[in-house]
Amino acid sequence: TEYAEFLHCKGKKFTDFDEVRQEIEVETDRVTGMNKGISSVPINLRIYSPHVLSLTLIDLPGITKVPVGDQPPDIEQQIRDMIMQFISRENCLILAVTPANTDLANSDALKLAKEVDPQGLRTIGVITKLDLMDEGTDAREVLENKLLPLRRGYIGVVNRSQKDIDGKKDIKAALLAERKFFLSHPSYRHMADRMGTPYLQKVLNQQLTNHIRDTLPAFRSKLQSQLLSIEHEVEVYKNFRPEDPTRKTKALLQMVQQFSVDFEKRIEGSGDQVDTLELSGGAKINRIFHERFPFELVKMEFNEKELRREISYAIKNIHGIRQVLSCLFTPDMAFEAIVKKQIVKLKGPCLKSVDLVMQELINTVKKCTKKLATYPRLCEETERIVAGYIREREEKTKDQV
Repeated sequence: TEYAEFLHCKGKKFTDFDEVRQEIEVETDRVTGMNKGISSVPINLRIYSPHVLSLTLIDLPGITKVPVGDQPPDIEQQIRDMIMQFISRENCLILAVTPANTDLANSDALKLAKEVDPQGLRTIGVITKLDLMDEGTDAREVLENKLLPLRRGYIGVVNRSQKDIDGKKDIKAALLAERKFFLSHPSYRHMADRMGTPYLQKVLNQQLTNHIRDTLPAFRSKLQSQLLSIEHEVEVYKNFRPEDPTRKTKALLQMVQQFSVDFEKRIEGSGDQVDTLELSGGAKINRIFHERFPFELVKMEFNEKELRREISYAIKNIHGIRQVLSCLFTPDMAFEAIVKKQIVKLKGPCLKSVDLVMQELINTVKKCTKKLATYPRLCEETERIVAGYIREREEKTKDQV
């Protein structure tokens, strides 16, 4: 018995396929609105029939360049992202559908397929609207895989026109008309056995079977490794007692140790997650020392004339009533007095840099404690203790400055 089921209508069987079409239209309007809106939420339809092969098909929209109706201004990018979300998966085959009455070199489908499958291992070309080509032209070179070769080649199909659909032309009649078209067309009759919807179904079924067979070992290996990991975890927790204080202590130490590792990684720059939006952790501290601190030094006012006068006064004051003789070197005491006065001016930029580094260290602590958010008390205490230690080190550093 032929029937269809929708995931959003559980338990309801559709035996009339006109009702299936109506349900698709109704569900589309319900999700996207009545004015050509779009949605990435799929409509799941399962068809049971002795006349179809076992295949899972995902019907994706074509690229829309200009928004119409309720479509957003970035409709092209949204549809592109939606398509890429599906065709990027290594375990799926890509049907790159292109109308025969357009230039194959401008095919959006082939372009997107090439981005995710540059070797052409998963892409099958499908050429439609062969019956609508201008008189005197044909797609023979494309279908013979000579124009833009694909590893899996191209298959031509002739679908029902809108007039056929409106006239209730059934699928069987459409398939017969398609077969007649390929057998009678002078450019395609030599390849008629390799064209048409039934051949496409057969090829897809075979290719999918081969693809599953090729990818199955990797899936099996992955599942086995996950199973071993879970079995090991089960063994660890077999005699688990929730109130066992030793387990609680061990769990606490593991979390604190992980916090320590995360903090170290963020400072040293070898973390698992890389922030692409702003500098943080060790990179920001590095910038403070190598960019911000030198900038603060350059901003300091320096009057050479004033400095020379201070040096002159210092040398004269060192000699007192004695005659100041011209000498090659500045006297040690005068030199030390001048240098100390200049070094004092560095105190401001140094303290400012200490504050900036301290603030970044505390921000890093807060980011690392996010993983402890499940345990608010532990998160709060860890942050308080580590931040307190950092502030203590800050005070000692400022005293040294």
